Amino acid sequence: MTLTELRYITTLAQLQHFGQAAERCNVSQPTLSIAVKKLERELGVDLFERSKSSVRPTPIGEQVITQSQRVLEEAAAIRDIATSGKDQLNSPLHVGAIFTIGPYLFPHFIPPLQKQAPQMPLVIEEGYTSSLRKRLRSGEVDVIIVALPFSEPDVVVQPLYEEPFVVLIPDNHRLAAKQLIEHSDLDGENVLMMGEGHCFRDQVIEALPNINQNSSKAAPIRTMTEGSSLETLCYMVASGLGITILPQSAALGAAYRGNSLVSRPFAGDAPSRTTALAWRASFPRHKAIDALRNAINERSLPGADIVKSSGLRNL
Repeated sequence: MTLTELRYITTLAQLQHFGQAAERCNVSQPTLSIAVKKLERELGVDLFERSKSSVRPTPIGEQVITQSQRVLEEAAAIRDIATSGKDQLNSPLHVGAIFTIGPYLFPHFIPPLQKQAPQMPLVIEEGYTSSLRKRLRSGEVDVIIVALPFSEPDVVVQPLYEEPFVVLIPDNHRLAAKQLIEHSDLDGENVLMMGEGHCFRDQVIEALPNINQNSSKAAPIRTMTEGSSLETLCYMVASGLGITILPQSAALGAAYRGNSLVSRPFAGDAPSRTTALAWRASFPRHKAIDALRNAINERSLPGADIVKSSGLRNL
């Protein structure tokens, strides 16, 4: 039994798909499948129930995978201790970000980070908050960029910046004539939403409680098609399928913006989100974290307000 095999089964349990798990682990599907079967033979139990459409852990497999996750976390802690004796800015930094932050923030902080730490290779990835949380704990990523609220035992969370939400609409829409959007202006509109699993969807629903995804007649605000990314939602708005609500960074960074789409801020106390860094409390490369934070603050996103307080929390 090896740490690699334990990583294979925990990833497979999370994704429930051999092909996706193999891709995540950077191996071929046959390699991962053979390794899982080898571990099952060694343990003398079936860890997964396999079908044509899915793969799921067995009851005993659930217990083995839970313990495997603990082992991987301890192994990550050992690597952290060993790393503390090396040049903190001379080894790769693995950074993960949620889907609604990564595409807009990465281009801003990567150039200044490369100037601050030219010898530090940067490995970036995107994912759901739930996936990044697990990968952080297992040591597969060193630091993640998420939206608050976020809490995890033995993880340090530091707020970075706050940005408002805006309404994205076609330039010929009735709301384009308004400079500020009241919540009531959205009554009767088809508000395009992110799909289930995206924390930004939950934040929008919390900010606009009148949104009803079931599109009932009693709902003042109707919702329509769901999108898999903010970019998809913007293209759907451009196609006339409805309007959407975006973080300001996404609205300003849309490559296809121009004469066809416009964004409008909310009136009064606008809904917003706070973006934060999170890393394991045992992670010893404090200089790397500082360099990353400084690079993000050096070239802040348009419309974002930097959180000046240190705001360190060990949750």
